[in-house]
Amino acid sequence: MAFQLPALPYGFDALEPHIDAHTMEIHHGKHHAGYTNNLNNAIAGTPLEGMKIEDILANVSKHGAAVRNNGGGYYNHSLFWEIMSPNGGGEPSAQMNIAKAIDRDFGSFENFKKEFSAAAATRFGSGWAWLCTDSNDKLFVTSTPNQDNPLMDVADKKGTPILGLDVWEHAYYLNYQNRRPDYISAFFNVINWAEVTKRYNDANPGAMK
Repeated sequence: MAFQLPALPYGFDALEPHIDAHTMEIHHGKHHAGYTNNLNNAIAGTPLEGMKIEDILANVSKHGAAVRNNGGGYYNHSLFWEIMSPNGGGEPSAQMNIAKAIDRDFGSFENFKKEFSAAAATRFGSGWAWLCTDSNDKLFVTSTPNQDNPLMDVADKKGTPILGLDVWEHAYYLNYQNRRPDYISAFFNVINWAEVTKRYNDANPGAMK
């Protein structure tokens, strides 16, 4: 198979009480697994089988709905698990490049949190909220519908995602029902800022020097 379902970097119950074990088990074992399997089926026997997911998404408009939806679902969830941690939460350390970039581009962490939370809360229906960096090392917040993301050539605003929040109902409904704002607020208790910083640094090798 071209793509493998990545293992969770922690137990299903590790993010409780903010994200419950039952939701994590279904989200990873059913939803993410489904996107992975469907993506592999969609690209089987095509040149896409040997490509990196980022390269597939960069030209996703050429590949049809099955690749767009399942490729996005595969990539988005793979990022999502990594940018959360049972030891996460709070604000990034002031020494982290991401903290300096947030202060530079949003004015303060609180300003960033408000903008990101609003993007997540106002995304109609299913989708994602993102913190991204652009080609000029500038951070921005955006949201995308369904399983789209800012790597895709179909995105309204393009960039490299370094933090993402899944606001599909399957991500939170068992615990939060229709209270999406409560789920968004809880997410800030589990953000893995070390991983977000790594992704920021990888996207901007010369950042903040």
